[in-house]
Amino acid sequence: MNTVIPTDITLDQTTGYLVIRWSDQRVCRYPVSNLRLACPCAECRGGHENMGRQSDPKNLLDLIPLRDYHVERVEMVGNYALQFFWDDGHHAGIYTWDFLYRLCPPEDSHDE
Repeated sequence: MNTVIPTDITLDQTTGYLVIRWSDQRVCRYPVSNLRLACPCAECRGGHENMGRQSDPKNLLDLIPLRDYHVERVEMVGNYALQFFWDDGHHAGIYTWDFLYRLCPPEDSHDE
């Protein structure tokens, strides 16, 4: 398990990005709609047999949302994860620090 933890988390609703600065100084900008498609819950994964790293997206940016998703709110889950409450009513996914760190898009992929 990764021991890197967030030192700052910002949800920018205007740009549609979640920005996390990690304890190793890495900064990750996650497109919110892509995070919705990467939801790690059993329902979104198609059952418990599809849980775990083997079913994680290889590249978050390869996921193509058919619509824009918006976060109604986001909450901390203990000291290890975030839980998003999406505008489509879904909120079952628990996005652990390890999962989010592994999903970090390549730095050169951002259009700034």
